[in-house]
Amino acid sequence: MSDHTSRPDVIVECTLLERELRYRSTRVRTPDGVTIAVQDWGGGPAKRDVLFIHGFSQSHLCWLKQVSGTMSEAFRIVTYDNRGHGMSEKPVDPAHYRDPKRWADEVDAVITGCGLHRPIVVVWSYAGRIALDYLTHYGDDGISGLVMVCATSSAGPGTAGPAAPLMRAMAARELAPSVEASVQFGRACFAKPPSAAEMELFLACAAVTPSGVREALIGRPAEYAQTLQTIRVPTLVVHGDEDRVLLPATGEHTAQMVRHAKLLVYEGVGHTPFWEASDRFNADVTAFIESTT
Repeated sequence: MSDHTSRPDVIVECTLLERELRYRSTRVRTPDGVTIAVQDWGGGPAKRDVLFIHGFSQSHLCWLKQVSGTMSEAFRIVTYDNRGHGMSEKPVDPAHYRDPKRWADEVDAVITGCGLHRPIVVVWSYAGRIALDYLTHYGDDGISGLVMVCATSSAGPGTAGPAAPLMRAMAARELAPSVEASVQFGRACFAKPPSAAEMELFLACAAVTPSGVREALIGRPAEYAQTLQTIRVPTLVVHGDEDRVLLPATGEHTAQMVRHAKLLVYEGVGHTPFWEASDRFNADVTAFIESTT
């Protein structure tokens, strides 16, 4: 059971996108006692529920171009900070990060605590593992669709890009090499450099995740062949053809393993299609969600 506590609306002003954002701040407690920070971006009861899960050493802020655009008007969007990230609790015991069941329970706690009805789940990068952990332990009856965005589905050969080793370097216990790797990794996520303000946002979010958490995250296996083959819900796979973190072969692998999955490859885009090509991404995901109705 999850402990769900709501708080009053929090108004967030974001000069990056030159608009005011409004969300309801919520806290959810997982079965193993970790407090998760959740953001409910609104939407009426008749709107489809969509849950966004961020990647390695990031936060819910990576989805700003989704929660502040037309998608937030069309759907009820919920985001959250993974354990060890953003404003969520950061246990120091590596066991909190290496057990797939704990990640599965975390997703379930958010879905249950927020009262989401069979949401579409959109995951980026490392969150591919998190979604597949959830599906391994809970199955897909509780969701109505899956969107894998440059997402991990295997640690097999031909999937890791040249920038992938930087994630291990980011876990260094000395500050200088950890910071250097974090900056390099942030730059490697984009095929074309974002604005200085955008890069600052990504790097600031990365800095919130402790090195010990990063080390625990990369220290667990990522083989989900059996789970991928049992997914029955509609699945969309989005991948940039210039992704230097997870090669496009990763997206191809996911699409081949999941029955009836649709693969979209974005030309000239790196590891962040939702940011680098946000208009196209939002339109593609919106069309996918509407097709699952």
